[in-house]
Amino acid sequence: MSLTQASPLLSPEEIAVRAGQQVPFLQIPKRAEVFADREMRLRQRAAAHPMRDFLIFMAEVAHAQHEVLQHYERVTLPDAAALDAASRTGMPPLPAGDWPRDPAWHAALHRMLDSLLPRLDGSPAQASVRALREMDGEQLEMQADRLLNNVMLGLDLAAAPLIAAGLQAYWTHLVIATQDARGADRLAPFGRTEDATSCPCCGSRPTASISRIEPSAGSYRYLHCSLCSMQWHMVRIKCSHCQTTKGIHYQSLQPLSADSGSVKEAIEAETCDECGHYLKIVHMERDAHVEAVADDLASVTLDLLVSEAGYRRHGVNLMLLFGDPDNPDDGGGG
Repeated sequence: MSLTQASPLLSPEEIAVRAGQQVPFLQIPKRAEVFADREMRLRQRAAAHPMRDFLIFMAEVAHAQHEVLQHYERVTLPDAAALDAASRTGMPPLPAGDWPRDPAWHAALHRMLDSLLPRLDGSPAQASVRALREMDGEQLEMQADRLLNNVMLGLDLAAAPLIAAGLQAYWTHLVIATQDARGADRLAPFGRTEDATSCPCCGSRPTASISRIEPSAGSYRYLHCSLCSMQWHMVRIKCSHCQTTKGIHYQSLQPLSADSGSVKEAIEAETCDECGHYLKIVHMERDAHVEAVADDLASVTLDLLVSEAGYRRHGVNLMLLFGDPDNPDDGGGG
């Protein structure tokens, strides 16, 4: 496999004008779809994939997340005063590092693990699930703090994806429940924040961006939150890290025998020469079934090749973390 580079078709200004006139800023996750769609895509990508066993395991995790999300117990939500204060200061109302987590997320995680265990009979992952099931609440909160604050030192890398799965279900429920509690006749609880490169709901980094197809507006780019599943709009051909529109290129994997007339890949890395960062983008117009987290996991080879070219990843995938345990600031995701 080799990297191929594509050139943008529209200028940032052209896309910005079109997007500003037609596209909604947020795409709120849907309770019945968000993890079900992820599971379906993971199983689809697992077929004949070198990482088949891992992708199937992640599909089982997504299945457990979906089941828990359908009947999540009542949790503490931000009140109107907190939402208004966040709006006035341009801060996310459900900040990942500072939000007082409701203990209900422990019980939800346990239900997920109990659902997973019988589906992993004979799998090497079964031992990790059992070990996490026996972790007490204090240990669980310490691991969650490290995970949400991007601290690799002391993080249990075997348990981290499962803890992250529980936190994803919890924060996704928080977003949906907060939106539902406000009602259609009241002000929306979420909006733009000062940092356009992080989630306007929880402040987390994106996993990838997705080029969505809007029936009445064409195709537009959204960043997909690694924690709460919210998607927020950012114009295309703009770095998701430094927000420059200069030096943006698109890299994709192509078979070595592919010719220049090949169909464009549904998964690309958007690289920035100005800051040296990149973020993957998945295109619904090229494959209607793409899903940001699933396709990011299934395209680790692209991460490796782009990293070898000198670019640093802006996003994070909480389902696959790596880093130097002696470096508390290194919390990569791939």
